[in-house]
Amino acid sequence: MTPRKPNSGKPRPRNAEAPADAEDPPHGAALDRYDLAILRELQADARLSNIELASRIGLSAAPTWRRVRWLEEQGYITGYRAVLDRRRIGLGVLAFVRLDAERNTGRATRELEDAIRKLPEVIACHYISGAGTFELQVMATDLDAFSRLSIETLLNLPHVKDLHTSFSLGEVKAGGALPLGHLMPLPGRG
Repeated sequence: MTPRKPNSGKPRPRNAEAPADAEDPPHGAALDRYDLAILRELQADARLSNIELASRIGLSAAPTWRRVRWLEEQGYITGYRAVLDRRRIGLGVLAFVRLDAERNTGRATRELEDAIRKLPEVIACHYISGAGTFELQVMATDLDAFSRLSIETLLNLPHVKDLHTSFSLGEVKAGGALPLGHLMPLPGRG
């Protein structure tokens, strides 16, 4: 959900830009403390109104809205989504599947990647170093459903040689916000 454009109550021409605000200078290429605060707050709650977000980061609504829009346009914010409780929707099994490929040529790898992307049960896939080619996170309703998916689908993906599966016995942390501390401006800058 994208925060709404601020509205002062006065009608503005359709093509009018958001009003200039002395508290928010033109945006440079680097992220500053306000941008980081926006990212932190929206990771915690993407449903914040623009006014609430502005209040939390210490700017007025207009520059906050411009900054959110800039972060979206620059690709720092790539979307907004609801986080679902997998158990409440009947997905009781979370499996980590190391997939070994027969061949690791560029063409074979792309074919396998394309096939994996089409599987809704695969919620994450990483090309890994060490043993194996890919590490998948796979959701299923139960062990029987996972077994069918493994035998009927995963083992029949192009260029798959073998699967090695571990099951989650309990989540300690999931869906966490990305760390932003490494982006903090140095003292005296920003």
